[in-house]
Amino acid sequence: MSKVSTYLNFLRDTEKAFNFYKEIFATELTEPGFMRYGDIPVHEGMIPIPEDEKNLIMHVELPILGGHVIMGTDVPKSMQSQITMGNNVYIMLQPDTRKETRKLFDALSEGGIIREELQDMFWGDYYGSCTDKFGVHWMFDCTEKAS
Repeated sequence: MSKVSTYLNFLRDTEKAFNFYKEIFATELTEPGFMRYGDIPVHEGMIPIPEDEKNLIMHVELPILGGHVIMGTDVPKSMQSQITMGNNVYIMLQPDTRKETRKLFDALSEGGIIREELQDMFWGDYYGSCTDKFGVHWMFDCTEKAS
């Protein structure tokens, strides 16, 4: 079933922020909990992750109210575009199909900036991101496997 979540980017405070939100909303992190950059499987062409960034949070999810989920990540200095308050929030779209994902991605990125082209990722999903022509940041993640 398609869903929409909010994605929050932090410099190094994701774990602290999500532990705070977990307490406020009296809920638990979605399994597997805090995923760290040091857990990324090494693959050919991958830029090595600096030692001081391996413990940073790559991804975390927390259900809050009415089925809405907030997700988050630390944006390591080695990968960072400039993160400042206000540009650290993305709307995460999780369509049911790759076709729908591509349609939405193409429409929202037209006249905007493609940050990451849609592609199969190491975690198994079809993922990409863009900023639309109005400056709104979007992420796309589809779990449907390629046929």
